[in-house]
Amino acid sequence: MIRYRRRTFALELAMIAAALFVAFPLYVLVNLAVRPSSDSSSPIRPTSSPTLDNFTQAWQQGSLGGALANSVLVTVCSVVVVLAISSLAAYPLARVTARWSRGTYLLVLLGLLLPFQLASLPLYQTLRDLGLLGTPWALVLFYSGLQVPFTVFLYVGFLRALPRDFEDAALIDGCTPLQAFRRVVLPMLKPITVTALVLNTVTVWNDFFTPLLYLSGSAQQTMPVAIAGFVGQYVTDWNLIFAALVISILPVLIVYFLLQRSIINGFAGGLKG
Repeated sequence: MIRYRRRTFALELAMIAAALFVAFPLYVLVNLAVRPSSDSSSPIRPTSSPTLDNFTQAWQQGSLGGALANSVLVTVCSVVVVLAISSLAAYPLARVTARWSRGTYLLVLLGLLLPFQLASLPLYQTLRDLGLLGTPWALVLFYSGLQVPFTVFLYVGFLRALPRDFEDAALIDGCTPLQAFRRVVLPMLKPITVTALVLNTVTVWNDFFTPLLYLSGSAQQTMPVAIAGFVGQYVTDWNLIFAALVISILPVLIVYFLLQRSIINGFAGGLKG
């Protein structure tokens, strides 16, 4: 049996302290979200008479229903396109050893070094000429290009650690490279796919600058932009803002709890690979 030592007790205290440190902002968020506007006490003080009226008012005043639908549409479409393009592009870059493959891979990685703000004006003009400004499809097109270099980097690193025996056997049996990728390689990419899915989803869902730029002047907006609309020049109702933040977080939390086991296994396998 393992003895309970002082070091174990100290580690437990450290873990409890870390958990409290992480949970404290969440406590303040929920505490203010259910607090009446008339209560001006300290944010740390527990709310004596919690109410759900803030959620109703935030939903109605901020038009969060449409913003939530836009965020879901943009996030789902963008992540699906990024994962499909990145996995297909990473396969030849990881398996082909020719010079063009290495050069192309380095060219793709340049997208990680160059800040996208440098291309904001040309991209804005391009989307304007395409007639996509003010629509969620402008964001889908933008994120589909922005997140591909990082996702290709993840896939290439994982593919290079995979053995080639199974796909070589599939090629010998008569499969084309695309068939070998779809039937043999793609199922083995599940760990890194889940990792890339989570990272891209969080990035797209929480982005504020891009929707503000490409959807400004239209009725279309995403959750971060809709929440920012509660901040006024002279009056700001922080209780409604925190209630809207809770509404914005709930979809991501629901997806996480439904896919918790797959996400944890995906992170473990993806980081290991």
